[in-house]
Amino acid sequence: MQLPPLLQQYAFKYSGKLLTYHELKISRRILDYLLQHQYLTITPGITEKLLFTTCNRCMNRQSHLFGKIPSKKNFIIYCKNCIQMGRVSTNEPLYKWSGPSVTNDQIKNPLHWKGELTSLQQKASESITNTIKLNNQVVIYAVCGAGKTEMLYQGIAEAISHGKRVCLATPRADVVKELAPRFRRDFPLLQIAALYGGTQDQDHNAHLVLATTHQLLRYQQSFDVMIVDEVDAFPFHRDKTLPKAVNRAVKTKHARIYLTATPRLDMKVKIALKKLPVVSIPMRYHGYPLPEPIFQSVFQLEKKLTANKLPEKFKQWIRDRHQLQRRYLIFVPTIQLAENLSKLLKGMPHVHAASPDRDYFIERFRGNRIRALITTTILERGVTFPSIDVAVLQADHHVFDEAALIQIAGRAGRSADDPHGNVSFFYEQKTEAMVGALSYTENKNKEAKVWLE
Repeated sequence: MQLPPLLQQYAFKYSGKLLTYHELKISRRILDYLLQHQYLTITPGITEKLLFTTCNRCMNRQSHLFGKIPSKKNFIIYCKNCIQMGRVSTNEPLYKWSGPSVTNDQIKNPLHWKGELTSLQQKASESITNTIKLNNQVVIYAVCGAGKTEMLYQGIAEAISHGKRVCLATPRADVVKELAPRFRRDFPLLQIAALYGGTQDQDHNAHLVLATTHQLLRYQQSFDVMIVDEVDAFPFHRDKTLPKAVNRAVKTKHARIYLTATPRLDMKVKIALKKLPVVSIPMRYHGYPLPEPIFQSVFQLEKKLTANKLPEKFKQWIRDRHQLQRRYLIFVPTIQLAENLSKLLKGMPHVHAASPDRDYFIERFRGNRIRALITTTILERGVTFPSIDVAVLQADHHVFDEAALIQIAGRAGRSADDPHGNVSFFYEQKTEAMVGALSYTENKNKEAKVWLE
């Protein structure tokens, strides 16, 4: 069925989504017309049943995450869990496009990347491409710096050439911001939408959507291919609504690819039971081993930091970086420590989740315009800075679990021109997470050596 141009525009904007009235951005008159002709259908924002209340956008059922607004008749119930995306309530429903479906153009040869894959990357790339062809699923278990993005290229090109719609979802907004220019450079013919909190991009049935996993709460049966990057990362592995959002965002027949360097226990069990096919990539694209963390014990570390005193070992590490003319990241467990450390180091720039200048300093560090940056765990994964060293101050803090420390260590040595970065853990009490991160690195380097031989 050929739609009139205006209705076709609405179809491209709304197809495969669950949106509030404010997100539709149309007048009430047009909304009534679309509802009357069944181009849009209504889904209750909140469903109340005898035993539980459900938010039909984020699928929250926890009673303490619902609020009440007094009304003339009774109370309006709204969901506090996803209110940052716009309120849904018993009076504010969701709308879904139910008119004629829309399709994407089949773009032949959409990939303009001229690089070459290593044999290990090619192995993963072929597995991803076959998974997409057969609408299966696969886990790509690849170390930090293995070149996972490039491994995806051929599979995405295969999907696009057959008119399939692709989503690459990741838990962190910083990762979306880094990936978007790379994909726009290497897939110049595609409509690409980069979606995260505060983005100006809009998805009008784009060929490729790069999104934080929270953005998937706005989708329903939209994607033919779902790629979940950093599947082990916070908040994805702790927030039960986000895996549900992934499941709802895909079409009945779809391909699913999981990318991870540090799979969580539940995924390891599925892999061991052969319920999830896996491709293991134990080596970085440049062939050099992963930098192994150096443990630096500091007596009364926490007490010294509380008293605004820097340990001599840590000061020496910084002096060594300057003597060697090395750029470096310093990871700390809390915002308070990031701010205090910045003052102690004469105004060294620092970033955290709530930093107003976060993007500015990250871009300056990426562009080699500042030598050092203090950060919380927001930069532990998904971002690439060539030729840097890494320190973790208070590596024994509970914030730094094994996966976090592995990812943090993975920021160093990523460049083929400079593959041997220094990674130092400063701690007071050695933790299982620290030992586990070192053991992981040693085992992956051994596995890579065996493969090379």
